[in-house]
Amino acid sequence: MDTSFHSHQPSDQALFIERTAQGKPVHPGMPKLEPVKKTISFFEFWPGYLFYIPVAIQWLWLAIRYRGVGLPLIANPSIPLSGMVGESKADIFSQATGEAKEKIANWVLLENWQNAKEGAERASDLILENGLDYPLVAKPDIGCRGAGVQLIRSQDELRAYIASFPKNGRIVFQQLVPYEAEAGVFYIRYPGEKKGRIISITLKYSPYVIGNGKQTLEELIENDPRAGQLKHLYLPRHADRLQDVLPAGQPFRLAFTGSHSRGCIFRDGRQYISSEMTQSFDSVCDGLTEFHYGRFDIRFKDIESLMKGKDYFILEVNGASSEAAHIWDCRGSLTEAFRTLFFQYRTLFKLGAINRKRGFSAQPLRQLVQSWWREKALVKRYPSTE
Repeated sequence: MDTSFHSHQPSDQALFIERTAQGKPVHPGMPKLEPVKKTISFFEFWPGYLFYIPVAIQWLWLAIRYRGVGLPLIANPSIPLSGMVGESKADIFSQATGEAKEKIANWVLLENWQNAKEGAERASDLILENGLDYPLVAKPDIGCRGAGVQLIRSQDELRAYIASFPKNGRIVFQQLVPYEAEAGVFYIRYPGEKKGRIISITLKYSPYVIGNGKQTLEELIENDPRAGQLKHLYLPRHADRLQDVLPAGQPFRLAFTGSHSRGCIFRDGRQYISSEMTQSFDSVCDGLTEFHYGRFDIRFKDIESLMKGKDYFILEVNGASSEAAHIWDCRGSLTEAFRTLFFQYRTLFKLGAINRKRGFSAQPLRQLVQSWWREKALVKRYPSTE
């Protein structure tokens, strides 16, 4: 891996991620987060519409080559639109059997409630009946990039979350798993094959600042080499705490959601891919009908266990639109990012072409557009992201 961006004499602030609080590491189970000179790459937060222009051009070329503009929409035939947009988390979870069902963190779905009180009562019953307990992770059933995700710690927070949610929406409540370490594992398996391969692992580090007993939270964020460049994400999220002075050595977590667009730190973890890990995800995908392409967002005990294919829970299963998210490692290059994305979409068309021969028919692009508009409208009405 290219290490040209690494600093050999990091500042105290650059080393905040290695500090501990009360003897506990800030990122338990994760490989060491090395300090870097450039904390954000120049393309890391480009607008999506700009970044994906070359991919759209490639899509048109591949549509001509394969004689089918909608082939990516049948790469995963059991998921509507292959998981390109608007897919239901609960519907995907419900399809899981065997190892996949066992690995998915326990969850329930709340839908069709009349008001916040009735919704909270029904959610509480579902939580109790299915063996869940606080804290829980609340997430929209339809949504992307961490929109509307919050940690729910009590009945009052449950009621408040439901009250702030659009009434025609659907909410997944999922058990907060006992592991802190988080990653995105990108997996591909061609139809008819018993084994697939992991093409990407992205390690997700929650961003922290560390108190010094002098500066306010706002000052800590503004003076941090990375957080200071993303203060438009962090300051509104913690508006009620900005004037707090954190005790010396106390860490403050700036983002709970493991989404790059919400401020999580991503690192390329492809060096940790192992045969044992791949075998474990082969078993998982055996329990997901016609799932050939996508990213598993997981939490795991530690990197050694994950490399052995053990001790991890699946938080989400993402389909055709998911990225091999290591491209958002600030040490990466724009060339590598586009090389990865071009490979992904070539694979989608190839999978779609294979599935077309198997008898699957692509859905019209107008359905893709309709689903995109529906999801966009819902996301605008979701609660804030933690």
